Order: sequence, then C-alpha cells, then structure tokens
Amino acid sequence: MAGQGIETPVVLGQVHGLFGVKGWIKVYSHTRPIEAILDYDRWWIGRASQARPFRVLAGRMQGKTLIAQLGDDHGNPLPDRDAAVALLDLDIAVERDQLPDPEDGEYYWVDLLGLTVINTQNVALGTVTAMMETGANDVLVVTGERERLIPLVVDIVVVDVDFEAGQMTVDWDADF
Repeated sequence: MAGQGIETPVVLGQVHGLFGVKGWIKVYSHTRPIEAILDYDRWWIGRASQARPFRVLAGRMQGKTLIAQLGDDHGNPLPDRDAAVALLDLDIAVERDQLPDPEDGEYYWVDLLGLTVINTQNVALGTVTAMMETGANDVLVVTGERERLIPLVVDIVVVDVDFEAGQMTVDWDADF
C-alpha cells in the first residue's frame, strides 16, 4: 500500500458484501467494538500497492451488519452497486498514526508481529508470525524450530514487551 501514499498500513477490516443499489458496502470489521472502524474518515481499500483512498461518508449498524457509504476525496459517493462490486473482498486499512495510543499493557497486533520471543529462562522460542482471536484471550502464533501457540495474557504469560529491542519475554516452558 505504500506505493499509493499510505506509509504504514494497518488492516482493520474487509469489504464483505454489497448493501442496496446506491453503492453502500457491508464491512467485516476487526475493531472492537466493530463499529469503531467508522471512527476513521479515510480508508485505504485494496491489496498491497493497489490500495486506493476512500472517504467514509456514512456508516451504521443495520441489524447485525455494519454498512458504510464511501466516496472519493471530493465527497462524491460511489454512484451505484456496480461501482462497489470492484471493492468486494478487499482489505480496509488506515495509517498506523491514525490509531490512538494503546493503554499500558495493551498492544496492537500489528506491532507484535515480527517480535522475537524468549522465555524467562532466556530460551529463544521463535518469532511472532500471526495472532488469533479466541473467546478467552488472544493467542500469539510463535514460529521457531516449531510452531507454538502462546496466550497473550499480559503480566501473567507476557512478562515484557520491548519494541526497541524487538523482543518479547514470556513465562512459557520451552517444551510446550
């Protein structure tokens, strides 16, 4: 996405479907609450360097579905359903600096990806390669000599996160 003017993209959702005939879209949101994605007035929609900017002109919950009306930088809405079809299944991203600073002990998933993970015995477990959302807590996917699933439980399992060093320390047995 950097090729089109977005420096540090953070994917917050995906265009999930079409709503009506006036160019509105259905949105699958990764934010919590899901309608928090509407707090960002400019979305970059697309994949990699093909992302294009759109203004969020309106949005709301429609039953259990989040819908949005998009427009260009001049505020002109997508004219119809056919114009919205081109956006189906594409990522919705915002600039990283648009996100509010996380509270102490909270992290954006995108910031954890790529961190080296060591345990409290200083054994390297691997690198955070993905995150998963579960009902109980989020889970780090740590890939090293094998893949480990480590709960993201701050101050219990995740002891320290040092972004400058690119490292996370966990209280986790190397044999797990």
